[in-house]
Amino acid sequence: PFRLSEALNYHLRDHPIAIVACVEVNEAWHARFSALERHYLFRLLSRRAPAVHDKGLVWQVKNKLDINAMREGAAHLIGKHDFTTFRSTICQAESPVKTLDQITITEHPVTAGTEYHFHLRARSFLHNQVRSVVGTLERVGAGSWTPSDVTTALAARNRAACGPVCPPQGLYLKHVLYPEDPFA
Repeated sequence: PFRLSEALNYHLRDHPIAIVACVEVNEAWHARFSALERHYLFRLLSRRAPAVHDKGLVWQVKNKLDINAMREGAAHLIGKHDFTTFRSTICQAESPVKTLDQITITEHPVTAGTEYHFHLRARSFLHNQVRSVVGTLERVGAGSWTPSDVTTALAARNRAACGPVCPPQGLYLKHVLYPEDPFA
């Protein structure tokens, strides 16, 4: 494992990624299919001045956002639903029915603006589901959508009813829970 991590880091040296731990697992273990839960973070910066240190690491919008409206809209998505509206057309999941366990939105003051953190937790997600949800909630926060429009979009089961899919800048897979943590 040590030699593998060193070799991978050598080849990744020009990229913004590094292997910090590597372990051997049994052949039945699968990084994707053995997971019990995934936690994503999406960072959204709301301010007029451009991002400098976090450029490419956050999605930036210029309009102010209403966090209470976004939280109200997010509440409509918690639970087991058909998330076809929030699913990419290239999604390979067998079913669009997923259970979204948690969406927490927090705000963090930054110079001349606010950074919003969207924390989403579920066993699994559809392709582009997190970015579709955040893009839709941004529209709610901006006042273009009402919180109840999220319910309407969800019920439509139609990709065209979704808000915009936000860009990947700002999306982070923070944690994956396994029955037995191979790194413990």
